[in-house]
Amino acid sequence: MTDATLTLGSLRERYAAGVSPVEVVDEVYARIAARGDDHVWITLLPQETLRAAAAALDPADRDRLPLWGVPYALKDNLDVAGLPTTAACPAFAYEPQASAEVVERLAAAGALLVGKTNLDQFATGLNGTRSPYGVPVSVGDPELISGGSSSGSAVAVAAGLVPFSIGTDTAGSGRVPAALNGIVGLKPSVGLVSGRGMLPACRSLDCASVFAHDVADAAAVLAVIAGPDPDDAWSRTLPVPDAVPTPAPPAGLRLAVPARIDRWGSRGEQAAWEQTLGRIAAAGVDLVPVPMEAFFEAGDQLYSGAWLAERLDGLEGFVATSGDAVWPAVRDVLAGAAAVRGVDTFAALDRMQELRRRTHRLLDGVDALLAPTVTETFTVAEMQADPVALNSRLGRFTTFTNLLDLCAIALPGLPGRVPFGVTVQAPAGRDAELAGIAATLEAILAGRDVAAARAAPSAPLPGELPGEGFDLAVVGAHLEGMPLHGDLLSRGARLVARTTTAPSYRFYALRGTTPPKPGLRRVREGGAAIEVEVYRLPIAEVGGFLATVVAPLGIGQVTLADGGVVHGFICEPWALEDAEDITATRGWRPYLARIAAPGARPS
Repeated sequence: MTDATLTLGSLRERYAAGVSPVEVVDEVYARIAARGDDHVWITLLPQETLRAAAAALDPADRDRLPLWGVPYALKDNLDVAGLPTTAACPAFAYEPQASAEVVERLAAAGALLVGKTNLDQFATGLNGTRSPYGVPVSVGDPELISGGSSSGSAVAVAAGLVPFSIGTDTAGSGRVPAALNGIVGLKPSVGLVSGRGMLPACRSLDCASVFAHDVADAAAVLAVIAGPDPDDAWSRTLPVPDAVPTPAPPAGLRLAVPARIDRWGSRGEQAAWEQTLGRIAAAGVDLVPVPMEAFFEAGDQLYSGAWLAERLDGLEGFVATSGDAVWPAVRDVLAGAAAVRGVDTFAALDRMQELRRRTHRLLDGVDALLAPTVTETFTVAEMQADPVALNSRLGRFTTFTNLLDLCAIALPGLPGRVPFGVTVQAPAGRDAELAGIAATLEAILAGRDVAAARAAPSAPLPGELPGEGFDLAVVGAHLEGMPLHGDLLSRGARLVARTTTAPSYRFYALRGTTPPKPGLRRVREGGAAIEVEVYRLPIAEVGGFLATVVAPLGIGQVTLADGGVVHGFICEPWALEDAEDITATRGWRPYLARIAAPGARPS
């Protein structure tokens, strides 16, 4: 067994070197055994079951499936067919007939589910101590809480048991435990990832989240699980971010920061925040103080206002008949829902809409909001002695996020005496931009050269091909799953990377093409990064392929995000005169999803 941290990149390298998924599965179970009873897992699949699943992976798919052979953990409020869903309440447990859509997408991408993880019961809590299955603790200090409610999912990654895990986030459950364990927690826009098969906490606010060791791994997983789900009533058609985030240049980056923070913990959190801000500012980022009162007012509604009634929805019958099975602190929280009247709910919705407008205006003119993820932490004993008040203090900078329709990424700050984290947040739909900002901050805080990170080659998918070939960037009908993709495969083309162009292109939906095709045009200014897939054609097949390319499209040179130049589809200018400019979609798939949405009218 190796002591190296498991990441997507390290697994790709090991698989390319001949390591088998079965060997990786054995290593994961050895790591779990070495940790002992750490209260991370509620249901762990038998090792032989996962070995069989690993052995069944087809090596020919390693180049095609982005998470081929990657083990992961899943929070136990998400369904897996054949496994119990407990939500950390044994009396509530049920065995679903179908898996959550997130689980299905991960399986289709080649990922291997190791087991289901512990949580604050019914995902109600931010501390990780509200479970009859035990208390996971911070990997940095066994006296301290792990954070919750996605406690087991976060610790599974932070302890090096799996490369990534899936949690959920309603009030900060995907970010607080990331901060308290020194890892990344990605909370997408609500509706970007399907919630079908997730036991609701507050259905209108819930979303699946991703824990990983770095922003790149979290973004790669999000690219797999994101996208509309027609069978999920709360799904939204939002831009699906690239699998590889493009770091933003620090110079010119403007981040809002809290104008005042009234409460700090006693374990060096304030010093860590100030040092983190100093490092970021020294890199050239402009920090803009903003008042936080409207954000906090919104966040206060989650546990003390009308949204308590939504939290009780679906659990009311169980709580009424089996209240003794509910964790005392959770039962106390849910008890407040009985006082919520219908008129209170509509008044709260109206006020929340006002707060959304006000806070989004505060973020006009900046790229994102940067704040501490938490400003203090507590020992397990302290939390158990005062579970409600201390829990609310953990969520000061996280409970408002979903209520105000923001996406967020939590990442480690400069550590103090305890792990310390910061979170960047932006309005929903800007997940790709936010990942780029988070990648920049990650590089700054880790002491890496941001310029070098921006120039680094885009992360290839598993099995990048060595040797000679004709590298071709495709942006439309030749993408995987599109009508002309088979023409590439029939000629022996192999996927090299999923990435974007340099941010210097405009993108258009052409008129009168069959099948529908886009056009790409390079510009001096006002451009954007457009999603591409790069394929390597055998040299012997290049001539035959070029013969299939007809006007107004042609093959020219395309500059990628890493500065490299490959051949790719370009478009004659005359065909763009009556084409629809779809640059804002950043790719052909998001554009097709947009026009397929109910009520949309294609141009």
